[in-house]
Amino acid sequence: MTHPSGGYVIATVHNPCTDSVILDHWHPLVPVADVSLGEVRTTTLLGVQVSYTSDGAERVRVWRSRDTTEQPLPTRVDYLYLWVSLGSPPDSIFEIPEFSEPDRRNVHAGTIGVHVSAPRAVENFLDMGHFPYVHTDVLGAEPHTEVAEYDVHIDPETNEIWATDCVFYQPRAATTSTEGQMSDYLYRVPHPFCVILYKTSPLHDERMDVIGLFCRSVGPDHIEAHMFLSLLDPDNSEPIIRKFQQSIFGQDKPILENQYPKLLPLDPRAETPIRADKVAIAYRRWLSDLGVTYGVIPERAA
Repeated sequence: MTHPSGGYVIATVHNPCTDSVILDHWHPLVPVADVSLGEVRTTTLLGVQVSYTSDGAERVRVWRSRDTTEQPLPTRVDYLYLWVSLGSPPDSIFEIPEFSEPDRRNVHAGTIGVHVSAPRAVENFLDMGHFPYVHTDVLGAEPHTEVAEYDVHIDPETNEIWATDCVFYQPRAATTSTEGQMSDYLYRVPHPFCVILYKTSPLHDERMDVIGLFCRSVGPDHIEAHMFLSLLDPDNSEPIIRKFQQSIFGQDKPILENQYPKLLPLDPRAETPIRADKVAIAYRRWLSDLGVTYGVIPERAA
C-alpha cells in the first residue's frame, strides 16, 4: 500500500507501546500537506491505529481509531508535519529557528518506510564513517575515509545531544555543489526518534543547511522516516531537491533493513565501538538514561 507522501505503509500489527517516556513525546505523524479537508485517513503510531482529518480553518483532529467517541489526541503542526502524542506531551517541541528565516526553502523531501527501529535509523544518520562506502562519490569517496576527532556533549539546558567540530570530505555535498569540499557538520539529537544535521552551505560560508530525519515508529522495529530540509538554495526546484535526498536515503534503506538486531542494543558491550562511533555511544547512553525501552534492547536485558 502506498502512503500519500510516497512511502510505504507497513501493515504489520504491533502491540501498543507502553513506554511512558516515548508515549509522552510528540511524534511526527504525517506531512501536514497530507491532511485533507473532510477526508479521514488512518495510520499507525507506536502500535496504535489512529485516524486523522481536517475540519477546516486549519483545525486538525487525530484520535485512536477504535475509540468510538473519537476523543481527540494532543496535536500540533510544526516544521511541515502534524505531530501527535499518545500521552501527556510538553507544551512545546524542539526549536529549529532556521525554519523561520525568510530566505530558506523548507521542504518535505519524502516519507520512506523502513523495517528497522527508530533508534537504529537515528544512529545510522549520525554515522559519518559510512559515507565513502554507502554514498560513494556523493557524500564520500575513497581514499578520504578517515573520521577526524570531534566533540560530543549534552546541552545542560535542553538535554539534547550535540556533536560538534565534525569535518568530512564530500564530492557532492548538496544539489548546489559543483565540486568536492570539506564539509563542516553539526549533529543534534533533540528527541529520541528525531535527528538534525547542520552542514556547510555551498552558497553561504557563514550559514548552514539543515537536514532532519523525523521518524514515526509504526512499531518497535518499523518506521516511516520523514525527511525534512531547510536549505539556502534559491535555484533548484523542489522535485530536484527531493530526488537528491531520496536517492541518499534509498542507499541507506537496505543497509538499515539488514541490521541485526533491528532493535538498538543499549548495553555498551553489545557491539564493538570505534572512535567514529563517539556520538552513537553518547546516543545509546542518553536513551538509557532517559529510560527508553521502545525500539531498543535495554541495557539490563542486552
